[in-house]
Amino acid sequence: MRNTNKGFTLIELIMVTIILGILAAVAIPRYMSTVTKAEEAAEDAVLAALRAGLENYATTSAMENGRRSWPTDPFEGAKVDGYRGDTNPFDLNDGEWSYLRDYQNWDESRNMDVAEGRIFHRRGDNSVFSWYYTNEDRNGDQGDDTGELGGREDYAYETDEN
Repeated sequence: MRNTNKGFTLIELIMVTIILGILAAVAIPRYMSTVTKAEEAAEDAVLAALRAGLENYATTSAMENGRRSWPTDPFEGAKVDGYRGDTNPFDLNDGEWSYLRDYQNWDESRNMDVAEGRIFHRRGDNSVFSWYYTNEDRNGDQGDDTGELGGREDYAYETDEN
């Protein structure tokens, strides 16, 4: 008598499920780190554009009044997609940027302390990163009023929603 059943056995299906689970366990963390690296690369590109815009602004300023200076708003010298001005970082959507010069408290349930100028970017995973920025002369150079643009910092914040 010939067996005409065609299909997979339960053991074969379980083995395939286990193999797929192992592949997913390896692939998902790699995918997430790739997404994070892509976000960082995009941020670095925007910061490079800002630095170039600041230098262009300083050169123009030096030609006009004999003194290099940076603008109050670092985005003034560069066009950046997703820039929303002095918007609360809690209100930014994914991929948007803002710049705050002074402390502002929009919502009592969210503790926000901006004692100095900060550039904010909200990533696709809802995390917010910031960069310190000032257009004030930090080194006392008489002919140069350019400021400082700091490195990336994770801007963790607490809300009542968490």
